[in-house]
Amino acid sequence: MFVSLPSRQKASLRWATPLLFAALWLAFLWSLGRPDEARHSLWLAWGALGHGLGGGDAWLAALRDGSVLRLFTALFLHADWAHLLGNLVFLLIFGLPAERTMGPWRFLLLFLLGGAVANLAAVLAIDSPDRVVIGASGAVSAVIGAYLALFPGARLGVVLPLGLFLEFVRAPAFLLIGIWAALQVVFAYIGPAFGAVAWAAHVAGFLFGVVFALVVRAGIARRLRRQRGY
Repeated sequence: MFVSLPSRQKASLRWATPLLFAALWLAFLWSLGRPDEARHSLWLAWGALGHGLGGGDAWLAALRDGSVLRLFTALFLHADWAHLLGNLVFLLIFGLPAERTMGPWRFLLLFLLGGAVANLAAVLAIDSPDRVVIGASGAVSAVIGAYLALFPGARLGVVLPLGLFLEFVRAPAFLLIGIWAALQVVFAYIGPAFGAVAWAAHVAGFLFGVVFALVVRAGIARRLRRQRGY
């Protein structure tokens, strides 16, 4: 179990992270209630297909028929419980403190745009008509990248179960990011998509998050000054 360290200042309302958490959870439960064949059809209908966006004509066609929106809808589809829970846990770990700093609207934009860019990178890297990209891993990678850019030396609160007791310790953000990367490998090899990790999505999402944080940091600084009254 992981928790974020509270700030001494009164925290502003954080609704984007809980909203995304609920949306990811409900979308998975909705798909889980379908038979396997219907669930696979859902992935093909709303997931980011592994081909078709390699040229200008393909982009125009995708914009006209709306299929480009699959880069976003694919974020809310997950293959199994491990795939979902890994994303949800780290969304809470890094999402809540990141949203508190940058505000809910910037955070929501980071998640959606970062996830879409990550899915696009995976689509271009896979380039296979029989593969589909799903999951919020790229979006969570963008959140992690933004958090690391904003707080490079941050330490997060970690609750460790030690027998009958819970021990609260501070862990470097770099350590938790390493755990996130390791879990992506583990989840890939215990899920139905054996070994099929869209690493391009993780890398692209992380880099997008870093760039996004650097671009909006002046706006974040103004927001924090207004909150503190100067």
